[in-house]
Parts: sequence; C-alpha cells; structure tokens
Amino acid sequence: MSETDVIPGFPAGKAGRPYRPCVGIMLINKDGLVWTGKRDDGNGLSTYDFAWQMPQGGIDPSEDPRKAALRELYEETSVRSVSYLGETENWLTYDYPAEVQADTRKGKFCGQAQKWYAFRFEGPDSEINVLQPPEGHSAEFGEWRWERAANLVDLIVPFKRDVYAQVVAIFAPLTA
Repeated sequence: MSETDVIPGFPAGKAGRPYRPCVGIMLINKDGLVWTGKRDDGNGLSTYDFAWQMPQGGIDPSEDPRKAALRELYEETSVRSVSYLGETENWLTYDYPAEVQADTRKGKFCGQAQKWYAFRFEGPDSEINVLQPPEGHSAEFGEWRWERAANLVDLIVPFKRDVYAQVVAIFAPLTA
C-alpha cells in the first residue's frame, strides 16, 4: 500500500505512475488580491517564462493536507498570520510534460494531484519574506506581489493553467 492509498479521494495515476500528493494555497489579502511569487531558479533569478505562481508543495507521508498547506505557506513566504477561508472539494490534477517528468521528478510521478486551500492574510506585508525563508529553508521565490485573481491563469506555466482556472473559479467569491 502506498502513502496515497490512505488519502481520501486521491486520484489514480497514469501509465503506472502515481500523482505526487501536493497542496496549493491561494492567499488573499483584505483587498481581495492574491499573493503570487516569481519562482527562483536558484540564483535569485527566474530565467524561464511564466515564472509567477501561488505557493504549493508536497504533502509529507501521513501529513494532514491542511497542515501541509500551512507548513508550505510558512516555508515559502514566512507567513503565519492567516485565517482559513475554504478548500477545494476534490483533488485537482495536472500531468507533467515529458521534459519535466524526466528531468525534475526522475519519472517517478505522472504529475501532481493538489488539494487547494484559501486563506485570508491577516498580517502586515512586512511579514512576508521570500528571500530569507524561516528555519533554513531555501528561497523558492525571488520576488512577490499582490495580483488580481483573474490574472493568475496567464502568469502560470501552460501545463498548470487548467488547475489555476479551476482554483480561480472556485475561490472567486472569496476575492470579491
């Protein structure tokens, strides 16, 4: 039995490979804008197109997905001042393009299955620190900004756009 067998409603993989269990976070400020960060390729720069995304990350074995969302949000943005607004009912999936599957994930996963959470940011913008993440975590973003939810789909890499469109539609009432 794999770790994904114990996650309720987790989707089956494809071609003999499982989906990687992940969470995504839509962090919404008091003005209804959504946090987005520009991915860092490891040297403080982003050298690829469509580098902007919302926080996301893997779920550790036996970790509750909502707790994973709070952990990932903290590790990537330093943010802890949030209140829970909602979550997607179902897992949303995307498949990795062949080059991502081979290079990034060594062929272990066919893509990601994500449970998405919406949180209201309750702190000051000065709480957000992507350049020096807490507890020795590596920076995953080189910069960040607040963005209108309607613009998010055009900022993300094409293979994640369908999931982003679903997330934006599901959480749209929370950004109004």
